[in-house]
Amino acid sequence: MQQPVLDPDPQNGQKKLLTVFGVMLAIGVLIAIIASIAAP
Repeated sequence: MQQPVLDPDPQNGQKKLLTVFGVMLAIGVLIAIIASIAAP
């Protein structure tokens, strides 16, 4: 039984996951900064 492989290289997959997490964290921080500036 063949399983669908998202990423043949586990290290590359981990790096991709870390990048996605970093981007999400950066967006969250950016939203928090904009919200604190926009808040009266």
